Formats: sequence, structure tokens, C-alpha cells
Amino acid sequence: MKNPIYPCLWFDGKAKEAAEFYCSVFDDAVITAENPMVVTFESAGQKFMLLNGGPQFTLNPSVSFFVVCKTEKEVDNTWEKLIKDGSVLMGLDKYEWSDRYGWLQDRFGVSWQLFLGKMEDVGQKFSPSLMFTNAHAGKAEQAIQFYTSVFSNSSVTGILRYTADDPDVEGTVKHAQFSLGKKVFMAMDSSFPHMFSFNEAISFVVECETQEEIDYYWEKLSAVPEAEQCGWLKDQFGVSWQIIPAILEQLMSDPSRSQRVVNAFLQMKKFDIEKLINA
Repeated sequence: MKNPIYPCLWFDGKAKEAAEFYCSVFDDAVITAENPMVVTFESAGQKFMLLNGGPQFTLNPSVSFFVVCKTEKEVDNTWEKLIKDGSVLMGLDKYEWSDRYGWLQDRFGVSWQLFLGKMEDVGQKFSPSLMFTNAHAGKAEQAIQFYTSVFSNSSVTGILRYTADDPDVEGTVKHAQFSLGKKVFMAMDSSFPHMFSFNEAISFVVECETQEEIDYYWEKLSAVPEAEQCGWLKDQFGVSWQIIPAILEQLMSDPSRSQRVVNAFLQMKKFDIEKLINA
């Protein structure tokens, strides 16, 4: 797939431990690459990057991962594994949208929404869900329209709004599903006071084949100049993205040049593919 998008989770030295944990939780999950800085694993054909970034940023529920489970047993078994030393955000129970659903934060701080449903209704096992809170509450629909305008092969599957009977702002997004480059995302607004909002602890990686693609996404998405560093940017809604060349993983996996590549990109804000290759 051109311009694949996948999440990057920020850890303070526990990326490998977390990757091994998730591979024990989810069926067919396997670690696919690792170095002292980054560990990647895949499950159900989806890629997750785990970064040893340090103590600067802390994971929070502003971004969670919606997980489709085919049976109640799968929901219960997955919940049992993830909740150990974690915390409950919404109890595992029957709700109007699912006969078996629960929302939790695991011991590493990653949030998961487990949902009994049909895979064909969503299209993928894991879907990032963005909660727009505080200064960004009420902006979920604006964000969806913006993101789907930036990424090709994108669409809005559906938007469910709060009604006058709901305990939130009528007309704002209760739940939405959309796709970016054929990758499913979800979103919701929450006007309640929260102690968290989007930060760099979860970012979304966009792999680019050419410098032109890097330039395009950088220009479209970056809205906070002071957040630009080493391929990272922050958009107008506070969501962090990494716009990287697809060849970067290959360059980093070569022991003879990886340190030179690191030294090169530490000097960059937006990545320059030619300079990385020539490092």
C-alpha cells in the first residue's frame, strides 16, 4: 500500500517489554524488527511501532485502540490479560452498541476498547480512536473532514451525533468512523473536563516513497512550528505525525551506517531523503 499509516507508541525504556506483552495478548502477533530505539510488531496484518523515547511524554486515553473481537470468549480473555495492573475506564458489560464492550488502560498506559462485533463492519482488527477534549472538544467532525481531504483513498463511513438526550453537547460527534488511505480510524468529542489531551506519546507514522510526498504531507499537516523535529510534526488539532521515508527502516537496520543516519536526521526537522541516503 502506498503511504501506509500506522501508530507509534512512546515508552520510557519499556518498548521491548511492551511489545512482548502485546504479542502474548493478541493472536498471531509477532515482533518484526527491533533495535535499541524502536521495536515493531504486527498483529492481524497491522503494524505497531514502539519507541524508547524517554520520560518526556505519557500515554493517555485521548488515543485508544478499538479492537474487534468475534466472540465473547475473545473479549473476556483479552480483557483479562490487558487489565492486569491496569485500570478500568468503562466496565466490561452489555451496552446499546455491543453485547460485550469494555474500555481499559493497560499497565503501560495504552488504552484499548474491546468490542464484540463483526470484522466486516469495521474492516480491520485494530482502529485508532481519537477523543477530542478540552480546547479541541467539538472539533472531531472538522478534523475528520480535514484528514480525509489530505489523504487520498479516504472516506467517511458514518457520523453518529449526540442528541438532546445524551450527556454531552448536542450535535457534536458521539462516534465516527472514517478511513485514511484505506486505514480505519474512529473519533469522538467529549466536552467533559479531562486531565489529558493529544500529545506525542501516540503519533501516526506516514511512510513516503519520494521527497515530493514528504513535502506534501509536511505542508498539509504541520501547524505548530516549534513541534517540528526529526520528522515529527503536530497538526492544528494537536495530533502528532511522523512523516518518514519508507527507506528509513532499511537504512537504520544497516549497522555500518545506522549511526550516521541517526546523526543526520537529528539535524533535520523535515526529512531529506537524499541526505539520509548519503549519510
